[in-house]
Amino acid sequence: MVSDESTCVASERPALSESRRLRLFAVFILYVAQGVPIGLLWFAIPAWMAANGASAANVAYVLGLTALPWSLKFGNGFIMDRYTLLAMGRRRIWVIGAQMVVVIGLLVCAVLSPAADDIWLLAAMGFGVNAATAFQDVAVDGLAVDIMEEEERARAGGMMFGGQSIGMAVSTASTGAAIAAYGPSAAYLLAALFIGLITLFVIATRERPGERLLPWTSGEPTAANVAIQADRWWPVLKHTFVAIIRPVSMIWLAILLIRGIQNGVMTGATPLIAAGSAGWAEDRISAISGMGQLVGGIVGMTLGGIVGDRLGAKRASLLFFACWLALNAAMFLAQPLWSDSGFVTAFMLVWRPLDTLIAVALLPVSMRLCNATVAATQFTLYMALTNFGITLGALLLGLDERIGGIAPLFMVIGILDIAAIAVLLTVRFPERRIDELVTQELRSGGAAAPN
Repeated sequence: MVSDESTCVASERPALSESRRLRLFAVFILYVAQGVPIGLLWFAIPAWMAANGASAANVAYVLGLTALPWSLKFGNGFIMDRYTLLAMGRRRIWVIGAQMVVVIGLLVCAVLSPAADDIWLLAAMGFGVNAATAFQDVAVDGLAVDIMEEEERARAGGMMFGGQSIGMAVSTASTGAAIAAYGPSAAYLLAALFIGLITLFVIATRERPGERLLPWTSGEPTAANVAIQADRWWPVLKHTFVAIIRPVSMIWLAILLIRGIQNGVMTGATPLIAAGSAGWAEDRISAISGMGQLVGGIVGMTLGGIVGDRLGAKRASLLFFACWLALNAAMFLAQPLWSDSGFVTAFMLVWRPLDTLIAVALLPVSMRLCNATVAATQFTLYMALTNFGITLGALLLGLDERIGGIAPLFMVIGILDIAAIAVLLTVRFPERRIDELVTQELRSGGAAAPN
């Protein structure tokens, strides 16, 4: 038996599908939750390790295994699109389950409390907690694609990227302070408490009216979810392949790759310029980078959503790529100022928010290109290509000696910005979800007759 989404028990709390504010708050707070373990395990714990005598190689090893699950999350979407408990909605069971695993993992970390030289244990804990966090990330992305209305997607992008940046910044600061005052166990417990509270919010909130809050409570799956849920592996693979190889999707992948390459170059170039040209110490680089990250989160939530709403995703993307082009040109031409601390500070406080803004602007188009049946898988592929671009951008730094230093790299990514602008000006991308457009066409009788 399935429930009609239009019928709702009067005593139920509003479901995500019924409240715009609740939807936006949900994606924001779930991305904040995602940023908490990242801030703790990617920044606070490595800093604590370094301060307690861990070598650079050991810190790099722990960080490498901690980050590894984010490169392996390609398969997460396939699993989520194939298996779920529809009576609780398509994504909630995965969000709740992943966050509970994160909480349990952090509690285990607090109990074991490895020392700074327990490299294998720290790496294993980092890998485990981030594997669960990566599952949460894919589940929340799929949830956003499923429930967001077209006019909300720009604002949702701001909430998502802004929430993650804020979660990372606040987590890095608060868990770092907890480590300094009480030791690492306190930091693990603090992070577990925060994520546990957010998990309670997810447990208390339905995706759509009439669904279950928990597996053992009353409720039924909605007809709309039953209609699009794949019950075999072949449909998931087929729908994903067909959606990805569409010409407009392949062109969009190139845009996402350019954004990733730019991020990778900037991430690697920033400490090299700050330390090598401006003479900064590591703590100052970290502090200004963290400040830029926090500003990026706030700007993404506010300006990113506003510009996206008013200009639309395509025009907003054009605007921010143009800003990136101007920044890259300025960095290339202003090499004599790289030794000036004020100039380097301004650079770091500008590029990180600008990276968030371009990510927010691009997100609605990525959502529109997704087929609802395989939304988690397809959206993960788009995000995975951005991550691959970040890796490529970082690798480009290895060519600095061959091309005359870091400065020419700004010219290279400036050329990529011009290519992205040219594509955005000439290619028509969908203004609504692909599957929504097909449904609308069929209902209007506009589908082409078979030959």
